Amino acid sequence: MPDVPKANGRPHVRYFRLIEAAQALPAVRTAVAYPCDEISLSGAVEAARLRLIEPILVGPSARLREVADTAGLNIDRFEFVDATDDPDSAAKAVALVRTRGAEALMKGSLHTDLLMGAAVRREAGLRTERRISHCFILDVPGHANALVITDAAVNIAPSLEEKVDIAQNAIDLSHAMNVAEVRVAILSAMETINPEVPSTIEAAALCKMADRGQITGALLDGPLALDNAISPEAAAVKGIVSPVAGRANVLLVPNLEAGNMLAKSLSFLAGGDAAGIVLGARAPIILTSRADSLTTRLASCAIASHLADFKRQGRPLASAA
Repeated sequence: MPDVPKANGRPHVRYFRLIEAAQALPAVRTAVAYPCDEISLSGAVEAARLRLIEPILVGPSARLREVADTAGLNIDRFEFVDATDDPDSAAKAVALVRTRGAEALMKGSLHTDLLMGAAVRREAGLRTERRISHCFILDVPGHANALVITDAAVNIAPSLEEKVDIAQNAIDLSHAMNVAEVRVAILSAMETINPEVPSTIEAAALCKMADRGQITGALLDGPLALDNAISPEAAAVKGIVSPVAGRANVLLVPNLEAGNMLAKSLSFLAGGDAAGIVLGARAPIILTSRADSLTTRLASCAIASHLADFKRQGRPLASAA
């Protein structure tokens, strides 16, 4: 195992453990869609070096080799699927997963909308009976455990029914990452039910649905404000007695705007790093940003590795539509 990955001048102990555990698993055959810049291509190459993924590079072959030569990357040992442009790359990468040639899909330098558009296409995409959703897995300095935030990137204003799938996707992800006890806090601006604040009503409904077995594999509580979801002291001050309050490791947000602001606040103000994964499709989709550090990109690949292994064990994350 190489040295502990570092970014922002500090070791990422949680990400390091995640990567180290994934290295003990088979490398995940991954269709990498249009990795036509140095950042995305070098991330795929490094993930392959660490035995996290076995990349299939999907894109214009001449362009890929030009980027590799400029960056000093050796890509000769990797499989290529030639494509004309970024939309064609997205379609062909999705097809590789759909035909079982690949266990995961990874975003290269194309726009997220192009990749996700190909992934959710009804006839040729990767839909299942589950709602597709996104999870950020954050390594935040000073916080004991990794935090999963969902959904901060795909579902803009999810309905109660959609939040059931969003919650279950995050719970399954946590189990795939070997979290011993999954504790889901359903966030709102307050911890009491207020008919004028719809997210508090939905939080209460989700908790009752978990009681009745409609959401499984975790403890749920809500509504909870952010402070009494992650701070035992704040929960105690408010007099909240709950196995989740103050100890949540999954944060289910009311909508995309709230989730996106929360994740980016933890990243840019608290020094956290956010690996990203899309769930609810036939295979995990590794979504990375151009601003992501190499450590974050590797952690995202490690998460996909754990998810693929979870599926290999006969514990499918979702069934095909």
